[in-house]
Amino acid sequence: MGQGEGRSHAEVRNTGLFLRRWLANPLQMGSVIPSSPALCRRIAALVRRAEDEVVVELGAGTGVISRALLAAGVPAERLVVVEIVRDMADHLRQVLPGVNVIQGDAFELARDLPERLHGKVGTAICGIPLVMLPLEQQQRFVDAVEAVAPGKGFLLYTYCITSPLPYRKLGLTAKREAWTPLNLPPASVWRYQPIR
Repeated sequence: MGQGEGRSHAEVRNTGLFLRRWLANPLQMGSVIPSSPALCRRIAALVRRAEDEVVVELGAGTGVISRALLAAGVPAERLVVVEIVRDMADHLRQVLPGVNVIQGDAFELARDLPERLHGKVGTAICGIPLVMLPLEQQQRFVDAVEAVAPGKGFLLYTYCITSPLPYRKLGLTAKREAWTPLNLPPASVWRYQPIR
């Protein structure tokens, strides 16, 4: 088997795992297929991280964005992936050697993220479809990120052209940092930060 064939088989396996996960719970997944390489590169380019800070990816799916973060220079030991589904977390541990994979809840970061990392999060990246949640749950997510990354906010990739979050009601500023028409469907990356 050639190198190209191996990569295609891995992509098919990732897509199959992703689709099974989506069928099991569509509200936890933003799409029926993994993010495109173009979107992954755009997200990786928007990461801000000091030398002693980590990047936290929330809802990593099959790890396509995680791999883009590693390729863009985030050291494996400085990448933390939080995935609520046990099968997906197990998969991520296999395909992302050296990365800290936590089977945990993005809405319970103060509990699930090791205390030594509280205040040491440079960028939090969210792929959870927050737009589908009621305002109270959206606020709970914002509060969870603020508890471990005070003042930093988060990046949210979404298929909405306009802000998917009512950011003023959530006490946030919003800026669309990227739009990726090559993703299927086209995707935007929004940066939300607490109003200070």
